Amino acid sequence: MRTRPALRGAALLAAALVITSCGSDADDDAAGSGGGGEASGASSDAFPVTVPTAFGDVTVEEEPVRVVALGWGDAETALALGVQPVGASDWLAFGGEGVGPWAEGLYDEAPEIIETLEPSYEAIAALEPDLILDTKSPATQERYDTLSAIAPTIAQPEGADPYLTGSAQQLEMIGQALGKADEAADLQAEIDQAFADAAAANPAFEGTEVAVAAYSSEGFGAYVRGDARVDFMEQLGFTLKPAIQELATDSFFVSVSEEQLPLLDAGLTVAFPIFVQASEITSNPLWQAIPSVQAGHGIVLEDETLVSAFSIGTPQGIQYALENAVPLFADALG
Repeated sequence: MRTRPALRGAALLAAALVITSCGSDADDDAAGSGGGGEASGASSDAFPVTVPTAFGDVTVEEEPVRVVALGWGDAETALALGVQPVGASDWLAFGGEGVGPWAEGLYDEAPEIIETLEPSYEAIAALEPDLILDTKSPATQERYDTLSAIAPTIAQPEGADPYLTGSAQQLEMIGQALGKADEAADLQAEIDQAFADAAAANPAFEGTEVAVAAYSSEGFGAYVRGDARVDFMEQLGFTLKPAIQELATDSFFVSVSEEQLPLLDAGLTVAFPIFVQASEITSNPLWQAIPSVQAGHGIVLEDETLVSAFSIGTPQGIQYALENAVPLFADALG
């Protein structure tokens, strides 16, 4: 079974913009690497480890063997470090094992899929986890308290708003909790180098203002700093349009009314659809009237797989997006 949050007004846009497509249940198909839910490769000498979170320090006394990954991208990040969660949430409704195609074939045994916004705590407890990952989620005190009563829970980092855990923060925290801090640091270095190589190959990206937007049945919204999509663009050398960032609150996006659509005019304007067809953007006269779009510097990402990779911010998703989105950005800039 899959569930999606009620799509109503600003609540719809808020939920939809962050998760792009909320899912919940599935059967099997693909994801990371490791060994049957065990934290293979972690040194027992690394424990106990203490991980600072927004809800206080969390100590993991022993190497975790049964990991449940509930946060957006947590399962793929664990898989990238060689650990196979026994339970996971499928935020982007991939189906199967709850991971994107870039992480397929890495599970030995499919995880139990747990709902996203309203997880079954009974189902989580039944998995007898010794560690719960929830680094990128609604991040409520109630959710944290309930999960931490089941097992040590790694929530979002201090100072991070709901869903605004950066990709590097997520990798670092999960690496610490799994006793794989060195592996996480090495993987982050590889990611940083991949971004550096892409930026060096495309010097036109450096300093170019960018607007990253999404369109749903509720209209347009633009992402702000801290969101994975904006982080992705900034690591390539782009600069988020200041007029968008100036509207930021404690959320990951700002609503953009039809009258405000010129706000999306930038050196590069990137947009993608949520629960609607891409043609609803490209055929929109207001979109067509944006100066950057008229100049050929507007892109609508139509491929759902690419949109998901661009949005999820995991090591595997980032690599897929670098390979497939960067050429589109370069073409748009001529």
